[in-house]
Amino acid sequence: MSANMVWLIWAATLDTLFMVAVSGAIGIALGAPLGVFLATSRKGELFSAPYVNRLLGLVVNATRSTPFIILVVAIIPFTRLVTGTSIGTTAAIVPLTVATIPFVARLVESSIREVDPGLVEAARAMGASPAQIVWKVLVPEARPSIVLGLTLTIVSLIGYSAMVGAVGGGGLGDLGIRYGYQRFMPEMMLAVVVVLIVLVQIVQTSGDLLARRFDKRSRKN
Repeated sequence: MSANMVWLIWAATLDTLFMVAVSGAIGIALGAPLGVFLATSRKGELFSAPYVNRLLGLVVNATRSTPFIILVVAIIPFTRLVTGTSIGTTAAIVPLTVATIPFVARLVESSIREVDPGLVEAARAMGASPAQIVWKVLVPEARPSIVLGLTLTIVSLIGYSAMVGAVGGGGLGDLGIRYGYQRFMPEMMLAVVVVLIVLVQIVQTSGDLLARRFDKRSRKN
């Protein structure tokens, strides 16, 4: 492999990490609170708002039901409005973020709902406010599951970031398509796949270790 190819792979890897980091951070920052609200806003729950819950649930389901590659194309006008262009790594962050928010919301909602309702009732009996119950009971108890869910989100984002390469999104996917497919350079395609696998393994291993650290059952053993 030539030095030029190594440089191209390195630059594309940095682009991919940039896209995943920014879209992941924004998606988690917006999706996690939304997930907590979805988990606590049904009728009779901490922040009871059943109609808002249903409306947000419909929006989340609609976004999650849309195949990512179609979502990328469908929101091109919005992407241009936000970034001024629909091509490149910065533009790719917009659809990646839009796809991440509902994904994170459902994962966080699912993790929160796994918490023993008895803990919530006990906290209520002790006079804790709804906000205190969320931050001192629900989130700490669901933390290992949330970490695993966020790990899955980052792994999925790495895959999505490669997918946006098909529409000029930059990064490793773009490199693999332009050189590996269009110029028929199988060694470049193989290198791109290997880098993606390494990135996914690093993220998954780190997430597993972090979740194990937060898991009370693991600490007791």
